[in-house]
Amino acid sequence: MSAKYIGPKTKISRRFRECIFKEDKYFERKKYYYNHRYVNYRRRSKKSEYLVQLVEKQKARYIYGILEKQFKKMFFESSKKKGITGELLLQLCESRLDNVVFRLKFSLTRASARQIVNHRHIIVNNNIVNIPSFRLHPGDVVKVKENSKKHPVILNSLYKRKDNVSMEWLKLDETSMSGFFLHIPKRQQIPEKINEQLIVELYSK
Repeated sequence: MSAKYIGPKTKISRRFRECIFKEDKYFERKKYYYNHRYVNYRRRSKKSEYLVQLVEKQKARYIYGILEKQFKKMFFESSKKKGITGELLLQLCESRLDNVVFRLKFSLTRASARQIVNHRHIIVNNNIVNIPSFRLHPGDVVKVKENSKKHPVILNSLYKRKDNVSMEWLKLDETSMSGFFLHIPKRQQIPEKINEQLIVELYSK
């Protein structure tokens, strides 16, 4: 079973009131048109504590493209380590190969990054790795395979990516299409708007 979400992405983003899949030109468009003959009033009941926690966990899963079983396993791994469990969980998510390929701007989205990895376009420490969930460690080198450097998806991403969020824990060399995993990112270096404490509270019940 693939972790890639293939359903209506705009619908999911609107559920979380945040463009979590990036590059969504339909997100800001109004879904309904109102006039004096029809007004859609939506009841806003108070959300339960459990629902708030569940929504936050689902949002994190959709952002990183991780299946529930994998995500839960990562949580329990984080909970056994010394440190802040929520931060450790996000660090594991950020250390995945598909996420790093996305962060290095070799793809426009994480979904595209997973496909690039699956199709054997990425080399880690001189070895081809086709497992999106492959975990990177400080000192690892991620490269685009030599005969994949003219791949239109990769070139298009390097040309089009406008986000200039500085990833201090990564170093990109666009000329050689390679990147270096310098160190595990600290929480303040992870730009995703996720309240990880809510996820910890949910899984700790």
